[in-house]
Formats: sequence, C-alpha cells, structure tokens
Amino acid sequence: MPRYATIDVGTNSVLLLVADRQPDGRFHAVQERAEITRLGRGVDKSRRLSPEGMDATLQVLKDFAQEARTLGAEAIAVSATSAARDAQNGAEFLEAARAQAGVTVEIIAGELEAQLSFTSAWADFGRDAKGPLVVVDIGGGSTEFIYGDLSGKVVFRHSYDVGAVRMTERFIHADPPSAEERARVEAHLRESFSTLPPCPPGAQLVGIAGTVTTLFTVQHAIEPYDAARVHGGELTLAELEALADRLSRQPVAERQTLPGLQPKRADVIPAGAFILVESLKALGLERCRVSDRGLRWGLLSHRFGATPS
Repeated sequence: MPRYATIDVGTNSVLLLVADRQPDGRFHAVQERAEITRLGRGVDKSRRLSPEGMDATLQVLKDFAQEARTLGAEAIAVSATSAARDAQNGAEFLEAARAQAGVTVEIIAGELEAQLSFTSAWADFGRDAKGPLVVVDIGGGSTEFIYGDLSGKVVFRHSYDVGAVRMTERFIHADPPSAEERARVEAHLRESFSTLPPCPPGAQLVGIAGTVTTLFTVQHAIEPYDAARVHGGELTLAELEALADRLSRQPVAERQTLPGLQPKRADVIPAGAFILVESLKALGLERCRVSDRGLRWGLLSHRFGATPS
C-alpha cells in the first residue's frame, strides 16, 4: 500500500509522520517522532531565524527526511509555520532545507495552518460530536482558533501571534515568572482573544499540539509518553488553572524533573498553560479534549488526498 510522510516544522519543534494509506483511504501511522529544536528562538524580537535555531532544525529535518525515505515513503510534504513566516531570512532556511535535506519546505499561512489542524481534529472527534467542534492549536509562535458547524464545515478561523515561545520571550524574564510578568501575559492574551466571535452553543473544544499534550502528561504524570493514553483525554479548566499556578511557581530546573515534561519545553510551558487557560475562558468553556495529532495529519490529507483515521 502507498506510504507517505509529512514533516511539520514549527517554532518550537519538528514533527515527523510516516503513514500508509489504507484501501478505504484512511491513513495508518507507521512512525511518529518529535524533536524540540526552537527554530523560532528570538524571532519575535529580531525578526530573523538564529543560526543556532536553523542549524538544529536543519539537522533534525535532514534526519527525519532520511528516515522517511528509509521507511519507503513515496513522497514527503514539509510545512513550516509561524517562525518561518515571520523571519526576514526565511528564504535562507528554505534554500538550506533543499540543499541539506533534499526537501521543499512550504511556508503555510496561518489561515491554512488553522484549516489543516481542524481537518485533523474533525477526523478524530467530529463525527461523534454532539455539538459543533472548536479547535485551538497552540504553537510556539502562534495560536489558531477554528470553529466548525455540525457538518464539519469551517465557519471561522483565525491565527493569533501568541505562542508559548513568543509569550515567554516577550514577557517572562524571571525564573520563576513574577506575578507581574504573568499578569502582563494574561492581559495580552485577553486583549488578543477579545476579538473572537461567540463560541457556538454546545461546542466541544479540542486542543492540539505539544503544549496541550504536555499539560495532559504533566497533569497525569505520564512517563514515558504514551500516545494511546493522551489522545482523546480531557483537561478541565479547574485542572488547568491549578496546573498553571503550579508550573509558574516552579523554577525551570524544578520543572525539568517533572514526569511527563520534556526538559527542553520546561522554560516555555508556563506561558503555554496561560494560553490554554485564557483560551477556555475566552470561549466560555469548562473542558478541553486532547489531540495527539494535529497539523501533520491534516497536511497528510491535504497533500495526499485521503482522510486520516
């Protein structure tokens, strides 16, 4: 059966998906990997990709592309999101990816990023939902909100320039974050999300990407990572508020020892928690389903013409 691969190059991490297309058109994953490379370090301030971020990301991209080819992928689709969109030297990164990894990286707009994330969430949660689906995709540099109707049609989508890395670099300098820094992050998020339209009545929220899955694994002390336990899980607003309080009181070195938290994510996870909490509050919702999938699955469907399972 045909085998394809997608690689999602984000502001904070790079994710690989290699999947077989089943006879019914659905996809079955044969390999999934993720590495934190922090491509977007410093981009919010400098508007440029740093040499360190590019070098680390290009090495992982090269390794992932080679792994996909070794596994027999017929084609590889590679997307880059917030950091590459914002950087003045994004073209330099694209050329280096072609030269070093032999892949063409497509810098996708925030609106398409939102659409692909929704496609993934709808495939897993939309068919059995009792109400409309709302998706929040929290990345390192941006956060996407997508509202769907009962049929799975997108009725609203928007990408906000708030992400776990961007908010940390912009507002948080103390370790642990000071009360004033946290207040500034939360005020900025509330102002940003104030433009959201009212949440559809009876909507179910699905949270996508590493911030959401990490908050779930920390809440439940899941170590090592177990996708089967994470995907489809649930976080309540009360749990998230308590977890955000806990994480923001701990210094980075203490966070790095928490079961379920990748050490490389420890510095930005408080800001990520603030974003998810403020997202639920802006939507007026009390709980969030957790998706272990996301943009790379939506990209698989978008590029290779089938629906992920």
